[in-house]
Amino acid sequence: MNIEGIVLVRIDDRLIHGQVMTSWLNYTGANKIMIIDDGVAADPFMKSVLKTCVPANVRLATFTIEKAAVRLKKGFAGDKCIVLVKYPETLYQLMKKGIVFDQINIGGMGVSGTRTKFFRNISASEEEKQMLKELVDAGSHISVRIIAEDSETDISKML
Repeated sequence: MNIEGIVLVRIDDRLIHGQVMTSWLNYTGANKIMIIDDGVAADPFMKSVLKTCVPANVRLATFTIEKAAVRLKKGFAGDKCIVLVKYPETLYQLMKKGIVFDQINIGGMGVSGTRTKFFRNISASEEEKQMLKELVDAGSHISVRIIAEDSETDISKML
């Protein structure tokens, strides 16, 4: 599904940090960042912290998965929007609501809990790998590309 105005969909458990702000904002020319995360959307302190990390000329919006599914269907005409999520499960839940992104970038999924490393510094649990595989089967091209200047690595065969 090609959603007008989306220039990057990225899984990164750090959400907004130096690589997103310096590399990806410049590369995409984005003027909007949409964070989709139920926890962040419900946390006023975290939202204010993230807002301070974004340049003044870039708008930041946080959404629950439920509200994001509705908003994404409208597209972003006239904008260039980066979509950030912490977990593959967020994109999987959106897929269940009819939102399947053409391209998904994995930038940061650190080791934690049941996650194990499967490519460089990218880790996933077996459940997350299954979700990623289902996203690929639904039509998403998923690749690892830490910064814009890196070449991308298709991960579909690693899942």
